[in-house]
Amino acid sequence: MDGWDYTTDFLVVGSGAGMVGALRAHALGKQVLVVEKSDLLGGSTCMSGGVLWLPNNPLMQREGVSDSLCAALEYFDTVVGDAGPASSMARRLAYINSGAEMVDFLESEGLQFQRCEGYSDYYAGVRGCTGGSARGRSIEPKIFDKKKLGSWRDRIRPGFSGDMVIYTAEAAPMSLMRTRIGMGVVARVGFRTVFGRLRGQKLVANGAALIARLLQVLLRREVPIWCESALTDLVVENGRVAGAVIRRGDLDIRVRARDGILLAAGGFARNETMRKEYSGERPTGTEWTSANPGDTGEVMRAAMALGAATDMLDEAWWMPSWIMPDGTPGMCLSERCKPGSLIVDGHGERYFNEACSYQEAGQEMYARHSADGTAVPSWLILDSRHRSHYPFGMAPAGWTPRALIASGVLKRANSLEELARHCDIPTGSLLATIERFNHFAETGVDEDFHRGEGDHERRYGDSTHTPNPSLGPLEKGPFYAAALYPGDIGTSGGLLCDEHSRVLNTEGKPISGLYATGNCTASVMGRKYLGAGASIAASAVFGYVAAEHASGS
Repeated sequence: MDGWDYTTDFLVVGSGAGMVGALRAHALGKQVLVVEKSDLLGGSTCMSGGVLWLPNNPLMQREGVSDSLCAALEYFDTVVGDAGPASSMARRLAYINSGAEMVDFLESEGLQFQRCEGYSDYYAGVRGCTGGSARGRSIEPKIFDKKKLGSWRDRIRPGFSGDMVIYTAEAAPMSLMRTRIGMGVVARVGFRTVFGRLRGQKLVANGAALIARLLQVLLRREVPIWCESALTDLVVENGRVAGAVIRRGDLDIRVRARDGILLAAGGFARNETMRKEYSGERPTGTEWTSANPGDTGEVMRAAMALGAATDMLDEAWWMPSWIMPDGTPGMCLSERCKPGSLIVDGHGERYFNEACSYQEAGQEMYARHSADGTAVPSWLILDSRHRSHYPFGMAPAGWTPRALIASGVLKRANSLEELARHCDIPTGSLLATIERFNHFAETGVDEDFHRGEGDHERRYGDSTHTPNPSLGPLEKGPFYAAALYPGDIGTSGGLLCDEHSRVLNTEGKPISGLYATGNCTASVMGRKYLGAGASIAASAVFGYVAAEHASGS
């Protein structure tokens, strides 16, 4: 039809890890356009650790780390199980096989990665789960100097680590600040950060480094990238998605996409209406999410208006969080894995393995709340040894900012009885729970929930603490408590896609010309999080797969 304002072969909507699809399509000889509704590039990828969980990847092969397709499939089977079409065998195979191929391609384009040695799969060593890797399948981008991007250097969304230049794989050992290993990592990160500044560099790590490196290659290839350009509609022509309407400034630009459109614009974590529509009876909302501000779901809605099928819209990448004095959520990661901590519900009872993956922790909170209405919020209980040895959020070991106490983010008491009153928890129940927990800590065996058995649980524990690096008694006051909510870092349900990243309609047939990846899709991981970087990796891999299919490769 006439009336197109701009024509390309492959249109990519969103500028997170899905931009791998833009790079692959251009490498295959296609004209490509990337559009991003924000003034900053990177979306939730930039705000993440930038880690990619990729079984049997080339870096593992080069370093002699044992892995195989069979082991990865076994891991999927025993952890994810039957999660429906989003995690079909065909999609799992595409993810595993194309992931390794994608890394080879990205390295050939100049991207640099390193293995996250010891960053164990989240279910490696967990009872009933086999095929996991204790040494880990995750890789992350090497640190990058944004000055190499020229005028684009200030277009990268800030990362989670602020001005600190730290690899994601360094976070766990750095939390052991009072050990030789921890102090060594602190010194290394501090030297790297300060030395970079002295040299006039603009160093970034984590997700910001991944996006910056992708952007560098796209700019070198002269791929056009439009910021502040939002998709407002998909255009169907003769039963096929032929293009899109892009709102750029005050103009509506009709963009024709000859080979296809890749939707990589994230989910709907920041859309209050959609969250309430799909969350059922669970209490949830935008106030607990740490997702990027642009995670508002309108791109998903555009596909759904064309008859796209969806699944797992009630699911998210859950992240137990406290609420900071400024009202923003603070993610609870290593704190709940360290000795001298436990989590209880409003009855003062433990109800899950506190050191499990953050995805599962959020699910456990909702399941308990659904059963008895007392787990939102739950309470993270700490003793003084925990506070003196390990960080709490951004507060280093041994220092508790007065603002945290004054605001009520952390409740402080000289006795457990007093702490129970502060939290409105039955005193007798809390004391009984901690007495039983302390017995487990002495023996090193959590008879109720098996905390500290998994490889990842031990990694985020304290390797200098025995007999179990994740279990330590709560004995010495003062004691602390933080209210925990089932926050998230983005939604993980959405459009159903096949193994070629084609969006499927409600009859299970592909919508011609329409592809999707990332958090706007129903995850290939089902309702589990298999290892560090599982969401970012899936976004990148299925962006790569979409480009291959759209380009006829």
